[in-house]
Amino acid sequence: MNPLFSPVRLGGFELSSRLVMAPMTRSRADADGVPGALAAEYYAQRASVGLIVTEGTQPSDDGQGYMTTPGIYTPAHVAGWRKVTDAVHGQGGHIFIQLMHAGRMSHPDNTPHHRQGVAPSEIAPGTPMFTPKGIQDIPRPRALTTDDVRKTIADFRDAARHAIAAGADGVEIHGANGYLVQQFIAPSANTRTDAYGGSIENRARFAVEVATAIAVEIGADKTAIRLSPGITIWGIDEGTEGPDLYRHLVAELDKLSLAYLHIMHQGDDGLLADLRKLWRGKLIVNRPGRPRDCIGSDVAAGLADLEAYGQMVLANPDVIARLKSGAPLNEADRTTFFGGAGRGYTDYPALGATAAV
Repeated sequence: MNPLFSPVRLGGFELSSRLVMAPMTRSRADADGVPGALAAEYYAQRASVGLIVTEGTQPSDDGQGYMTTPGIYTPAHVAGWRKVTDAVHGQGGHIFIQLMHAGRMSHPDNTPHHRQGVAPSEIAPGTPMFTPKGIQDIPRPRALTTDDVRKTIADFRDAARHAIAAGADGVEIHGANGYLVQQFIAPSANTRTDAYGGSIENRARFAVEVATAIAVEIGADKTAIRLSPGITIWGIDEGTEGPDLYRHLVAELDKLSLAYLHIMHQGDDGLLADLRKLWRGKLIVNRPGRPRDCIGSDVAAGLADLEAYGQMVLANPDVIARLKSGAPLNEADRTTFFGGAGRGYTDYPALGATAAV
């Protein structure tokens, strides 16, 4: 049997398999950031995987980057997410809400308060984004003051508390893909001269303090973090010190005994092996574009405890059954990834069913 289908203990939970639904932005929340009934259906359809990690969910008005992404900082957000978590739990699944602060990857037209984005430094990412007025260049962000940084950490902590109140089994901090946590890590986005800039230790500090604050608030066994060492996206360049920064960061995070570390692997196998040695807890590895015949190989080799997949789970609500039986996989429709209604969201057919018309 593929080791991916064996159960595993994660934090305080026993998962039915080691296959994780990776977080994927779907941009289908209501205008106020409340996830709707379709979100509950979407996630519940995929509850047979070992663990669902939700789409990135902003912890504050400042944290929103894109249109119609969900939040988790108001009573209405909590009520909306409660419907999602209840639906997943009703199918026997487990779900972590990913907390994502977009930082400079934001436009005033996309946020509730219509203010410029915030970031470690006043450096624009040099890329456009979709807004209600069409594609626009992302403006230069406002640099967070040291007091602002502390307030942002508090926003993450409060959002984590709200996520647990909404019934989530835990939260995953989004420290990857060019958003705020990684903006602090990368010298191309962080030219600060205070305790959050300059040295490896200082640039890793924000990630460690966010994780610490959340672990204190909701428990380390309900707290996790995702990292993407070496990714080059939207002006992110971690420089020659990048690998050493991640070795330092993972060693510091390991002291917190978090539920798991989630690595989006960018191809540096030596660094991944080093992080595996430094991290004593559960490790999730996500290799985008991995072919079907390699699924489970990281778990089999002992390099990972769990493996995360995105588009494959998006397009196959019954992915576990398909993989076990060798059945064909549905192809993901990229044209429906972001925004819209049920098409390309809740209408992917399960085995023995046909797609909705």
